[in-house]
Amino acid sequence: MSCNWGTELWDQFDNLEKHTSWGIDFLERYTKFVKERADIELSYAKQIRSLSKKYHPKRNREDESRYTWFVAFAATLQQLNELAIQREDLAENLNAQIVCELTRYTQELKTERKSHFQDGRRAQQHIESSWKQLESSKRRFERDCKEAERAQHVSDKIDLDNKTDGEKQKQQAAEESRKDYMTSLNQFNQDQHQHYHTLVPVIYQRIQDMEERRIERIGEAMRSLAEAERKVLPVVSRCLDAMMEAAESIQPRKDTRQVVEVYKSGFDPPGDVEFEDYSATMRRSISESSYLDNRTEERRQSRKLWPFIRKTKSQLPWGRLTEARLPYCTIGPSGHHQ
Repeated sequence: MSCNWGTELWDQFDNLEKHTSWGIDFLERYTKFVKERADIELSYAKQIRSLSKKYHPKRNREDESRYTWFVAFAATLQQLNELAIQREDLAENLNAQIVCELTRYTQELKTERKSHFQDGRRAQQHIESSWKQLESSKRRFERDCKEAERAQHVSDKIDLDNKTDGEKQKQQAAEESRKDYMTSLNQFNQDQHQHYHTLVPVIYQRIQDMEERRIERIGEAMRSLAEAERKVLPVVSRCLDAMMEAAESIQPRKDTRQVVEVYKSGFDPPGDVEFEDYSATMRRSISESSYLDNRTEERRQSRKLWPFIRKTKSQLPWGRLTEARLPYCTIGPSGHHQ
């Protein structure tokens, strides 16, 4: 449905001025909204990039990279860094395509609006001036007519057959005032007709066109915002797909088998410990020589190590530089472990 501000809002100059001013304020507010949105995207990208860098391995350790869960996490961090790049691109597009363009357009719109309302004020001032001229000629005509009427009453009272010079002057002034009033009235009617049927419709139509362009530009900016967001979605989707693939690549059984391959020594578990009888030393019926022989044997056996012996560095099956922390004990003469 079409409308024309010039014919339908011919008497709403002040309200149109307020409305268009509010429209420009909204345009500036929307521009600020997009600017802050871009700042948020940049801040988010910076934090995501910092997070990815914080948890990314400092160096490629062979013992970590052999596990699927570690490789999956490293791949996730890499995709997270790619997501940060996409958010930075989005922020750059918002600033370049929307914020800068709307800022420039707002300044142009303010200049155009000022020009239109200046034309409207000049037209309003002209019609007001014409109205004042009409009122002035009307009051002068009214005054001259009253003075001419009083002069005629005075002449009638003194019953003069001929008009006096004063009465003639009054009537002549009233007649001239009447002509001036008619001229002013015709001029005002012409000015008023031109004002409301020519000037105001043209000026208000320009203001209406300006307002419609402003609204259209806001719609274009909103579409550009959505399109900029949609533009990064395919890459974001690929990053998320890569994260899903990394998660699905984790193999618990393979990782636990890898632990065996890394830490398995290759040795068999120790066998049962044999019983050693020391009760013969306690028999009182043995000979002293036997006793001494047994004591000699005991001293020799006391130097026998427990099966879980401390091994030297060269004896460790995995060839590491650390020492094995195993229990160390000997068998004393009394048969107790030390």
